Amino acid sequence: MSIEMTSPQQAHRQDRGQEQGQGLGGRTRSGARVIARPMKAATGAQLMRSRGFVTLLLATLLVLAQAIQAMARPESFADLADRFSPAVVNITTSTMVAGREQGSPIVPEGSPFEDFFREFQDRNRGDRAPRRSSALGSGFVISEDGYIVTNNHVIAGADEITIEFFNGTELDAELVGTDEKTDIALLKVTADNALPFVNFGDSDLARVGDWVVAMGNPLGQGFSVSAGIVSARNRALSGTYDDYIQTDAAINRGNSGGPLFNLDGEVIGVNTAILSPNGGSIGIGFSMASNVVKGVVDQLKEFGETRRGWLGVRIQDVTEDMADAMGLETASGALVSDVPEGPAMEAGMQAGDVITSFDGVEVADTRGLVRQVGATQVGKTVRVTVWRDGKTETLKVTLGRREEAEAQAVPAAQPGGEEPVEKDLMGMSLSSITADLAEQLGLDADAKGLVVRDVDEASEAYEKGLRAGDLITEAGQQQVSTISELEERVAEAADAGRKSILLLIRREGEPRFVALPISDQ
Repeated sequence: MSIEMTSPQQAHRQDRGQEQGQGLGGRTRSGARVIARPMKAATGAQLMRSRGFVTLLLATLLVLAQAIQAMARPESFADLADRFSPAVVNITTSTMVAGREQGSPIVPEGSPFEDFFREFQDRNRGDRAPRRSSALGSGFVISEDGYIVTNNHVIAGADEITIEFFNGTELDAELVGTDEKTDIALLKVTADNALPFVNFGDSDLARVGDWVVAMGNPLGQGFSVSAGIVSARNRALSGTYDDYIQTDAAINRGNSGGPLFNLDGEVIGVNTAILSPNGGSIGIGFSMASNVVKGVVDQLKEFGETRRGWLGVRIQDVTEDMADAMGLETASGALVSDVPEGPAMEAGMQAGDVITSFDGVEVADTRGLVRQVGATQVGKTVRVTVWRDGKTETLKVTLGRREEAEAQAVPAAQPGGEEPVEKDLMGMSLSSITADLAEQLGLDADAKGLVVRDVDEASEAYEKGLRAGDLITEAGQQQVSTISELEERVAEAADAGRKSILLLIRREGEPRFVALPISDQ
């Protein structure tokens, strides 16, 4: 409503307008006319302006949302593939294996079958001769002078290693060093010119949901690219130093050892394993985190081997009831269950101590402590804080070297002193391989591992595709050839707080990883 001064003539016209319903008003004592402007017309205009503004705002937000979505989901990975594929290589390994010795039938001299059996034996004589076995994998160049990273299982036992580059060039590679615990190997080639290479990124910066790109040589089909996202981080399969990035990017046999890139073209993982009931990709792949790989590669390059710190204790996670019983505020840290001879014993550590801090870093659980100790320099003196008898104490421990401690360890004696012929473990009936079994299963004469004799159909092993005739060659990323060795690997995984153990299974020569629970062992 507004107040305006009007003349008598205007007032007269206003009166007539009022009579005609054109407005409302009144007259003051001084003759001034008070006019009430129609609210309806003014409000309608304001609404029109408001609606226009809202429409414009919504349109702007829609455009921004589309722009953000376009930024989050790239239209193509072609530029990244073009730029970094020259540093990704195919790896072919060759191994000489002994032929199978087969018994010859006894044929009486002069028998009508003598010529037939002689011809049969001559035709199959080649099976008994040594033969060459080949395998395929992937890798990537990390320096212009020819250092190449791949998986240990890609080149394990190889007599010859050939590197094929993206442009078709082939070079022989030498083995610099390997680390079975992280399944990493470092190779070296000598080239006439500087080689294209890629750099490691910080895997700790990778977030669940980030885009990733896997490159490699799946199923021996040649170079290929697949894309997906980071499905999870900090996955542990069965190894002591596991720190896997889980991804749904397609990873198949032959991708092993290849790089997992972020969208900046940095390697944040080394493709290592898949979980699958049939050996093919179902969207659950694992890449060893680059921050683990970098440390291993640096040591392999410098020493040709790994040199991990060793504390010398057996530990287990702290549960809620343990924390309550010991007066701890939270169920965290690593409970010391045994202190054999070693650095910790020399420093005065005792069974029942709870390690809450190592070298100034808080200890959350056993897994974190094991990885932190392993990453610490051998010979370094560190401060270790423990919870003992309701109070904290600080010990100074000079770390030993884990590899030396493991080499000097004496395996515990088995009751009776003999390896069991056959035993049931994790829903499978297992036995060590024998010459007869190797021949029956068509395996090489020098094959090593545990033969699956039978599988309980109600077990998880059966659900995950294990069948009679399969050969278990690794457990916890370490080779096994006896039942006692498998039991040791299972015990180590349990001591490290693992809920499952990773097995490497071979069927008709084709390898695949399967994780089986160990809770019932």
